[in-house]
Amino acid sequence: MTGIEPDTKDWTWVLGEPCSDCGYDAGSTRPDDVAGRIRHDADGWVARLAGASVTERPAVGVWSVLEYGCHIRDVHRIFAERVRLMLTEIDPQFPNWDQDETAVADDYASQDPSTVADELERAAADVADVYDSVPADAWSRRGLRSNGSEFTVATIALYHLHDVVHHTWDVSPRR
Repeated sequence: MTGIEPDTKDWTWVLGEPCSDCGYDAGSTRPDDVAGRIRHDADGWVARLAGASVTERPAVGVWSVLEYGCHIRDVHRIFAERVRLMLTEIDPQFPNWDQDETAVADDYASQDPSTVADELERAAADVADVYDSVPADAWSRRGLRSNGSEFTVATIALYHLHDVVHHTWDVSPRR
């Protein structure tokens, strides 16, 4: 995983303004639409991960489709865990997750694309089911990241969706 600059940005700003890169606008998205969008996006990842050049990095310092697929799989797993905590505990603090450390430790670049596609599809279905199960009166339940960022179930769903949309944009051809 050498050559990849760790992402140290705090992306929570996307909850208040559209992303100038991918165009995602949390303000125009309903939290209860997130599950369907995650399921739909997973279908695209399954197709991408079957591509011939899935392991090739498009440029120095840029993840391959496989590496992004591994990351999205893990993002779905992390957010499913966090939302479950928010639904079962009062104001939980989420365990820290270093995405760059995980990418190195789990050697994303050498994972099997077919296995990753299956795991991503299952993780997406699982987290989508979690979002679908949120009772109407629970969208305002809170949770805290280790850096102090506060989320509700609604805002974490929108934040999660940005990660998904943004990384789909990352691997999409630019015209």
